[in-house]
Amino acid sequence: MPLSKYTKTYPSPSGPGSVILYSMKSASALLVPSGLIEDMKNDNLSDEERETLIAEGFLVKNVSEEKREMLSFIQKVNALDKTLNYILVLNLDCNLGCTYCFEGQRKGKFYLSDETAGRFVDFVKRSSVGKEEINITFYGGEPLLSMDRIEAISQELRLFAEQQKLIYGFSLVTNGTLLTIGNVKRLMPLGLKGAKVTLDGPKEVHDAFRPFKSGAGSFDVIMGNIRDVCPMIHIQIGGNYTQEHYREFPRLLEVLSGNGLTPDKLSLVKFDPVVNESSEFAPRDFHDGCASINEPWISEASLFLREEIVKRGYRTPKVMPSPCAIEREGNLVVNYDGALYKCPGLIGRTDCCVGDLKSGLIDYKSSHDLDVWKNEECLACEYLPLCFGGCKYMKLLRDGTLRGINCQKQYLDQTLAGLVAQDITYDL
Repeated sequence: MPLSKYTKTYPSPSGPGSVILYSMKSASALLVPSGLIEDMKNDNLSDEERETLIAEGFLVKNVSEEKREMLSFIQKVNALDKTLNYILVLNLDCNLGCTYCFEGQRKGKFYLSDETAGRFVDFVKRSSVGKEEINITFYGGEPLLSMDRIEAISQELRLFAEQQKLIYGFSLVTNGTLLTIGNVKRLMPLGLKGAKVTLDGPKEVHDAFRPFKSGAGSFDVIMGNIRDVCPMIHIQIGGNYTQEHYREFPRLLEVLSGNGLTPDKLSLVKFDPVVNESSEFAPRDFHDGCASINEPWISEASLFLREEIVKRGYRTPKVMPSPCAIEREGNLVVNYDGALYKCPGLIGRTDCCVGDLKSGLIDYKSSHDLDVWKNEECLACEYLPLCFGGCKYMKLLRDGTLRGINCQKQYLDQTLAGLVAQDITYDL
């Protein structure tokens, strides 16, 4: 049986005598004796070894069948997905004045109306046919500026889910300043499961990037709220870094631990680079983000920060097959005005709109260039399951179009060996 095309071999962090086998398809990483590679090539495996390697995705029946399997990969993922994952933009207002805010010039006193809220609830009910779970992410702006709206929508959807024997739950993407015990207690009975909160480094760095509109720092308020509510709901910590400041983030991890926010108290920690928005939306005075994941400093920062996270015992995402959200049928973003999009980064871009709550979803296969990765070059690339053509939002920012490949090969060449070694070393 041939070795899967989507397999890489990396040196073992424990030294000579063993290697890491990594499957891009299954995200399996095995530490195996070095001689096993030759045994695989020569078909000199025990029955147990062969069965394990097949089950983990390293051996395939034949190359042609594996190619057909990859061509239908996303279709199968969509067919098996029984969860409706909708992001609802409640407003484009905020109480912070972040220097790099990616919504930039889109921001303002724009709020979801009663009529649009009703249409959203009806749309979710219609879309839930054949699903087992409804998962709503309330988004902004700052979603907790719309507390009453969250409550009203969740009351109705929770009742509907109970009647239809579906699971209903929701989460928040919030700056954390309004994530108080009182607000969490109000929302938990309605289905609140967790919140993602942004901290952009230790206090002095965070406060420079994410002050209140008054200019006052927000770090202490957010940290106090996280400490208060982390026993009640799942808290994810996110953070956005620049080339100048990413080495400051380990100090944030020390501050978290020192404030009792130890790995057992947080569900996930993940840091990402700030992205330079396109000119029509970008904040006028900020230009320190990235334009491509393939910028060399991002590879260095990604490995450095992930190592700092996992060596302290915090959970962070594993390296996994990752189709763009635009390719996932059950994922949708609903803007405050009822317009539909496939990615939060696309809101307000009329060319990227895929319908509205009143008229429904339109066919966006051509406009969003779905299946662009179904070509011989991508199918032959060992990184295909981790890329599937790359992030279309980043493609749009860099090239002004969703069409075409946003290849991640350079980034993965530089980082994947280190990321997989981290998974093995820290048993992720």
